[in-house]
Amino acid sequence: MIHDVPKPEISDDFTIDDIHKIREWHYEILKDATREERCAFYNRGMADFEVCIKETRAGRRAKDMVV
Repeated sequence: MIHDVPKPEISDDFTIDDIHKIREWHYEILKDATREERCAFYNRGMADFEVCIKETRAGRRAKDMVV
């Protein structure tokens, strides 16, 4: 069972404390999750990240083409 825990607030400076907050948040969300739920959680995040990468690459290509 994946718990509904609000995402931590991350500072603009992104410090080591922010990393600890993120790790604690992941632990709280996934502590009672089944293997299937964990896989789904990480696959969903991976898919979102892949979209970000594609958008970033497309933006770079468009910027490179503008003269």
